[in-house]
Amino acid sequence: MGMIKEFKEFAIRGNVVDMAVGIVIGAAFGTIIKSLVADIIMPPIGLLLGNVDFSDLFIVLKEGAKVPGPYATLEDARAAGAVTINYGAFINTVVSFGIIAFAIFLLIKQVNKLKKEEEAKPAEPTTKECPKCYTLIPIKATRCPNCTSEI
Repeated sequence: MGMIKEFKEFAIRGNVVDMAVGIVIGAAFGTIIKSLVADIIMPPIGLLLGNVDFSDLFIVLKEGAKVPGPYATLEDARAAGAVTINYGAFINTVVSFGIIAFAIFLLIKQVNKLKKEEEAKPAEPTTKECPKCYTLIPIKATRCPNCTSEI
């Protein structure tokens, strides 16, 4: 029973829940970025480079046993059982990683900026100086406990 209670305390702790939420949001963010790269960014780049679809860039290492090459698309090569190096998919993945890394950099930069602003705020004073004897007294005091003068 002790181990179950200990696990429950561990799982309910704020850091673990925050981490789980972060992982789920990160996975969703990764899917959005993958779509951004594949559907928005890479088609215009491919168009500029002569109608190249980066996801279909590959090198055939060994032709397939079912159908001999050449293969028009990566799907054709896979269907034929060919062994390929898919460098176009790798380019898409590298671009996706760059965008995700840049977005995370911007997010962390903003969080750090907010932390610095929070740290820069001066703390509210809790004491003041008696104008007669210069002793530090609580801010709400109306009489100095040292010299008994009214403030």
